Amino acid sequence: MQFPLSSSKPGIPGAVKKRAPLAWVGQSFLIILAIIVVAILGTNLVKDPSLFAQYFISGLQLGFVYAMIALGYTMVYGIVKLINFAHGDVFMVGAFVSYYCVARFQLHMWPLNVFPSMSVGLATILGSVSVILISMIVCVVLAVTIEKVAYKPLRDAPRIAALITAIGVSFFLEYFGALSFVYTPRFIPYERPFPVTAWYIQDGIHKVVAGVTPPAGAITFSNIFLIIVVASIIVQIVLQYLVRRTKMGIAMRATSFDKAAARLMGINVDSVISFTFAIGAAFAGLGGVLYAIAYSSIWAQLGILPGLKAFIAAVLGGIGSIPGALVGALIMGQAEAMTMGFISTPMRDAVAFTILILVLLVRPTGIFGEPEQEKA
Repeated sequence: MQFPLSSSKPGIPGAVKKRAPLAWVGQSFLIILAIIVVAILGTNLVKDPSLFAQYFISGLQLGFVYAMIALGYTMVYGIVKLINFAHGDVFMVGAFVSYYCVARFQLHMWPLNVFPSMSVGLATILGSVSVILISMIVCVVLAVTIEKVAYKPLRDAPRIAALITAIGVSFFLEYFGALSFVYTPRFIPYERPFPVTAWYIQDGIHKVVAGVTPPAGAITFSNIFLIIVVASIIVQIVLQYLVRRTKMGIAMRATSFDKAAARLMGINVDSVISFTFAIGAAFAGLGGVLYAIAYSSIWAQLGILPGLKAFIAAVLGGIGSIPGALVGALIMGQAEAMTMGFISTPMRDAVAFTILILVLLVRPTGIFGEPEQEKA
């Protein structure tokens, strides 16, 4: 789904816009860089296919998490043309809410406490889903509150005012969460609501036995990886259906195209904007829980880098494009995983921001973005 990014009309038919010399330089550099990257990856693939596949799986896991965060950026920008930099911190809040649900209140155990005869497997599924839903609801309430208090009063103000406010809200959530009576500034081990099960691929798929190391050259993956992939794909399908097939989706597209005309057609634009923030926050909360489950450590500034990288993924895919958010996130996940695997771990952040610079230089609209057309 592509939210309209501009309501301007095409200019004179047949008019050709000259490309700036910088664009040619940027494209040439990008082609050379792409050849180098492909050569490095191809060499490592031939050298050790199983290791390459392992990094590829890690990149997929990270990319699908980024996709759930990037959706919030791309939807909010598509509707109100705002880069909501507080979105990554909503992601962080979702991770902490699930931590308290599991570690402090044992809410993931409620099915067995209420129905002792229930099977352990079913109880684990119900308990884990309950924790995820609570985290999503808290994130929705937080995001809608932020929109009403911080962004709505600035809706008709210059964009820079809303952008500065978004940065301020982000800093507030990060440093308020770092207070000793809130989350504390320490890294906190995350207690998973369900046990981790792993498998390895070598002459078939085999379950990893506790205490036994998989054989050399085996490709391993876990139930966490499968859950993240399935959850992210379901989120994409639900969102596509919502935007394309429901009345709210039609209202969202109309509001994105022209707010004034949408109001004249009887659409409650304020409600549509609040709904957009809410659904983006719900997906960020889901991503926060799954990220914490996958990497088993959280802290008050957890949302900074994943939030920024998800924003880069949205820009790379074409901010305003829902499929673009997924594609951009998967590319970002692979870039980060391959950098950690074949270059060095500290370089992964540098590579991420280099991608942002290259995209802005060569194709600012992203992969699926539609360039704004100028009036004659």
